[in-house]
Amino acid sequence: MKSHHLATKGCSISETVCRLLNLLRLFSFSLPGLSVDGAGEIPDSCYVTAPGGLAQVMTCEVVNSASSQVVSGAEELVSSVLRIQTPDRMRTPCPVSVAIPFTSRHRGSYRDIVVKVIDGEEQTSYISPASTEGIYGGKRGSFAEVKVYKLGLFAVVSCIRRESFTIPRKGLSLKLSMDSRICFDYLPGTFSAPVVVQSMIQPVDGSFLSTLKWRSDVYQGVLSTSTLVYLTHPSTVRFRRPPTLTLPCPPNPDRKRAGEEPDHARPTSTATMAARPAHRVRSSSASVKSSRETGNEQLVLLGYKEEQWMVLENTTVRNMQNGLVSFELTENLQRLIVLRLASSVRPVHLTTLIEEVEASVHSSRVTIVLHHRTDQPQRAVVALVASKDLSWELAKLRREGYCGPPDPSGDIAMREGEQLLLSFRGNITSSGETSSESMTETITFHNQRKNRLFLQLTEVDEFGNYSSPHYKGTAIFHRVTKGQLPSSGDTPTTSSDGSPQNPVCKLSLTLPKKVRTISRPVECQSDVIIPLRRAASMAVRGADGGRRPALLVLCLRVRRSSIQLVKLKVPDHLSQQVFHLLAVWRRSLPTSADKSSLLSRYLCKSGRPDLAKELLGQRSSPLNA
Repeated sequence: MKSHHLATKGCSISETVCRLLNLLRLFSFSLPGLSVDGAGEIPDSCYVTAPGGLAQVMTCEVVNSASSQVVSGAEELVSSVLRIQTPDRMRTPCPVSVAIPFTSRHRGSYRDIVVKVIDGEEQTSYISPASTEGIYGGKRGSFAEVKVYKLGLFAVVSCIRRESFTIPRKGLSLKLSMDSRICFDYLPGTFSAPVVVQSMIQPVDGSFLSTLKWRSDVYQGVLSTSTLVYLTHPSTVRFRRPPTLTLPCPPNPDRKRAGEEPDHARPTSTATMAARPAHRVRSSSASVKSSRETGNEQLVLLGYKEEQWMVLENTTVRNMQNGLVSFELTENLQRLIVLRLASSVRPVHLTTLIEEVEASVHSSRVTIVLHHRTDQPQRAVVALVASKDLSWELAKLRREGYCGPPDPSGDIAMREGEQLLLSFRGNITSSGETSSESMTETITFHNQRKNRLFLQLTEVDEFGNYSSPHYKGTAIFHRVTKGQLPSSGDTPTTSSDGSPQNPVCKLSLTLPKKVRTISRPVECQSDVIIPLRRAASMAVRGADGGRRPALLVLCLRVRRSSIQLVKLKVPDHLSQQVFHLLAVWRRSLPTSADKSSLLSRYLCKSGRPDLAKELLGQRSSPLNA
């Protein structure tokens, strides 16, 4: 009975497995995007491995308009934003493998490549890809491959690497994998129980500090900074013994250029270092004691606590070999940074400096370039390029057939995901827009993406700017921060009253006017020219020294400047002069005027009634045409 039960159970399991295998047979296929972002650098498609029934109804859509809502914090977008979905939110019976192409221009030990997924319930998850290189569609490249159970918005982002480690009761001395120069030394008994610690390292570019020193003289005493350390300890635990942190802080660059060897202090024990006199920052006098080991240089530690930066004046920072500094952490701090000073700087200026540095590491200096195609001036491109790469980007645009004017804008600070709204003023707008007063175009900034916007320019009034060979207008750019972006939708906000804020840039635009040639059929021209020549020859027939033609010209009331111009054009041919003057007179009359009757009257006034009768006898001639 038992064996029979087992046999029956085994049979039902095999049938179930067979059915599942038929249902869950996996298919690998490519999902092309339904729209493109114009970047031209990343294929707008992804490669999915999913069950056959699910693969038949799965769709993929490129939604780069939502890229501002995808990135947050220090994240940088390195791929297109894809929406992969199924009708009615079908459940996936097994994990679906998704491979997304991406391009990362800046890779290093401080940043990681992860896939950010926002499902239909607006829940965000970060998934480390199983691989970042592969062959898909017959091409080898960078592909972030992940396995998911829920579908939604997918994007590959570059974020600051987060490293987690556990501190046991017996202590731990750890060198971070992202930078082996950074060392955390926890002595035994630092915590009464194992504690999980998280750390992030944000490098500080020396150009940020140079820019801030150039803007303000109060920062001239600052030589260099260490990396910005984000350290997260449990808020409920306290240090029973202070841990020691070692960070890189570049030495004085002026001493290196002068060929001086820095006098590094030899690392010693904690007790010996504690016995040495400390160089500290005093809040009242803002002075720092210098030691023999550092010469005239001073080291200051700043920490972030109680929602603000402050100088830790009771902490001793020691100078070590190879540009390293070390200090003991006596309290739980969220962020840390060390400054190397050449002279005393007031603590309030130091905290302001760090606030600006922290804001600068998350922003980029960009330049707006608006160029026209050489062969088609109506086609233009707006490019947001890094200011440091401006020369290279301008050369690349020239190779692609784009050139100025206008000249590029000045430096503009923008953060990841911020937008620029482009509006037009004057007699130029983008095609398809009926009003030049409305915001017409949007471009989103991403540090590691090709930020381009292609435009088709056109004039507002084809008869405007009549005194210039060009149509004239202005492109105005307004910056929209992440806080001004709506939580949903693609239309950004500008201000509470609907009017745009102060623009960050204005670029003058010109468009060459089309050469307008009024061409008439040859027969019509002949019908007009021949009667004029006949009338001119009649006017000078039997003329006495040109007296009567002169009277005719006076009757025509042609401007003296036109007469002088005709004489210069044909100085020795009286008939041609009269012909040209008659042509000028004819063009000055309205279309409805009876030109034959008027000319006959003028001939009578000039003493040639015989010619007037002959002209009236030829009224069938198209002089009035």
